[in-house]
Order: sequence, then C-alpha cells, then structure tokens
Amino acid sequence: MDKFVINGGKPLEGEIEISGAKNEALPLTVASILTDDVSIISNISDLADLRSMISLLEVLGVKSEIKGNVLRIDPSGCDGYEAPYDLVRKMRASVYVLGALLGRLGRAKVSFPGGCVIGTRPIDLHLMGLEKLGARIKIEHGYIIADADKLVGTEIFLSGIHGPSVGATVNVMLAAVKAEGVTVIKEASCEPQITELADFLNSMGAKIEGAGTPVLIIHGVKELHGAKHEVIPDRIEAATYMIAGVITRGNLLIKNCIVKHLEAVIEKLREIGAEITYEDDGVRVKAKDPLKPVNIRTAPFPGFPTDVQPQIMSLLATVPGISVITEGVYPDRFIHVSELNRMGADIKVDNAVAVVKGVEKLSGAPVMASELRGGAGLVLAGLSAINQTVVSRVYHIDRGYESMEKKLANVGADIKRVSE
Repeated sequence: MDKFVINGGKPLEGEIEISGAKNEALPLTVASILTDDVSIISNISDLADLRSMISLLEVLGVKSEIKGNVLRIDPSGCDGYEAPYDLVRKMRASVYVLGALLGRLGRAKVSFPGGCVIGTRPIDLHLMGLEKLGARIKIEHGYIIADADKLVGTEIFLSGIHGPSVGATVNVMLAAVKAEGVTVIKEASCEPQITELADFLNSMGAKIEGAGTPVLIIHGVKELHGAKHEVIPDRIEAATYMIAGVITRGNLLIKNCIVKHLEAVIEKLREIGAEITYEDDGVRVKAKDPLKPVNIRTAPFPGFPTDVQPQIMSLLATVPGISVITEGVYPDRFIHVSELNRMGADIKVDNAVAVVKGVEKLSGAPVMASELRGGAGLVLAGLSAINQTVVSRVYHIDRGYESMEKKLANVGADIKRVSE
C-alpha cells in the first residue's frame, strides 16, 4: 500500500486545475447501459472509483475504452444482471446498477454496497422507490434481488431523516426513464450530479423535467439512444484545494471550477477570513493570520457539503477560538477526529456535533486514512503541520482525487507518494 510523506509548513502558491467530477461520472457511466448504442463521456478523471465501476460494467457484458480523458462505452452486449460482492464492496455507487438493470433487463441481483466507512447509510429509500415503480425485491445472502414484469410510473417521496438522498434519486431516475407513464419524484436531490444526469438522459431521448429542484417529473420512454456528455468540474476537489490554500496561509488560483457549485464553501471561507476573488480563469484564494472561528452545519446541496466537512475541520483546528461543526447528513462522519487529535488538534465530538478548539500549530504525526474525504482532511492537516506527517492507506484518497500529491507538489507542497 502507498502512503504520503508530507513535510508541512509551506504556504502553497500557484495554480491547480480541477478534474472532472467523480460523483457525476459514476451515474453517467451506469446510465449508458440503458441503451444498446455507444455513448461517449469526456473530461473523466483517472480515479479508482471510476475504474471499479467500469470493471463492474464489464462483468455485465459492457465493452469500454478510455483514451486520455474520454470514455467510450458500448453496452450492446450487456446481458448480465448480477453485480458480485467482490466488485460492489469497493464503493457505494455500485448500487446504481440496480435501477439501471431494472430499466434495461427487468431484473437485477446486486450485492449490498461498500465504500467509505462514514457511518450508517441504509439504502431503504432506493428499494422503496423501485418497489413503488413495480419491482419485486427480496434480500438473500447479502444480495438485493429485484425483478419486474414491467415498471409503471407513480408518485414517489424520497426524503429520509437527513434530507433527500442522492443515491436513491439516481436509482429511481435510472429505472423510471424506461417505465410506462409518468413518475413524479418529490423531495428529489438537487445536487449538481442529478442535474447533469438528467441532462445526459435527456440527450439519450429521455423526458425529464425539474432537475435541480425538489420535484422531478419523468415521462417514461420505450427506447433510448447513445449520447455524448462532458463531465463538469469536481466541486469537492475544488473546495479541498481552496481549503488547502487557506490552511497553509497561501495564495492559490483554482482553475476550471463552477462558482455557483461552491457558494456555501466560499461563504464560510470568507467568514473565516480568507480573501476570495473571481478571475477569468478561476477563483483565487488567499489567506493569512489572523483567521476567525465559525459554526458550520452540513446539509444537502446547496448547503455546506458533508464531503467537505473533514477538510474544513482540519482548517478550523488551526484557527484560534472555538468552532462548532454539526453534521446534518451523516451524523457519524467523524472517524477522522481521532487522527487529527493525534496531530495536536483539540476536537471533541458529542453525537453529531464536533467542537473544535483551535491550536497555534498542528504537529506532524503518522496517521491513517479510513475514508476518502477524511483522508483528504488529514493531508491538508499535514500540509500545515510542523515536522513530518505520514498518511497511510491513501488508496482511499485515490478513489476521489486524481494525482493529489502531484497537484499539491506543483504549488509548493513537500509531499511524496511512497510505496510501503
């Protein structure tokens, strides 16, 4: 396994180009199997999660080819309906094949998904939504087994106790586009990847209205065709590097990002005391002491992203005063706290609330990434810490960040990937 060795304390200066969004590319890749025609998806990133998804689709009979950052998908031979545990366990988004296979074949056998260990994330809303469309679902030996004589549009309410579910919205959309009649999804996710998925499906011949709002209206169609689509820039990657500029008290230009997807993060960074300006080719982030503590509550889009909570926590650990972070999406998403405290942070967690008392400096230490975004947060902590930090199990980070250590090294970070 690889690890990152970081000698911190260096302000980052320069430009970082943002790659294509992981959380968009994954559902688009799965959506492509709803037709027999070839689809082309461009601006993809070289990520472990995308490679895992492609491997899963190949098991189902899909042919694919990657040239540079362009993915060509030929699903004409997709006749498999079983997504095995060995592949699905690697990431949670694998469960998207459930809705797509129901839409394509009328049946599916999918292992319960894996991915990051960030607390309980049940898929009951996924299954409820698909059952509402007419699927028969049973659970056997760790697998979800679903079949349907036909799917029929209906009204589906998808909000859970922590708000709309991105994954459930994706799964129901993938099945509903091939259902008879009209499906109305209420309390649908408004995340950017849902809007992009709707655009891609519409370009394939689907009829979806309301993407980006809590109400999606899907008019089922009998056939879809291939399409081309360019993946949007990754807002979580952009937010991560913006915070990297602030935590190192540096000056970074974040290129190729969509500002409207980052408004909640930008607002909090400005509240902390960062100087953020918009330029023709990106967003410039500057920071110097003194910075100020803030209170943050994560929420579904357009609120502050849960996927940026560990990174902003690392920053706030270096800001004098007391900050409070309330996790409103995944209440157990604090596995990174113990590792930050090993680096000298002063963070206490009570249920879904973390109280962060800023310290003058973090101190380098050996730490371990246990999930994707928590791992990114530890890297940011290491960039600001005195002495050396070693982050192990960086395969978690590779799931969602393309060449993180190279991008950071290009703007002055002392970071190296070392094989253990």
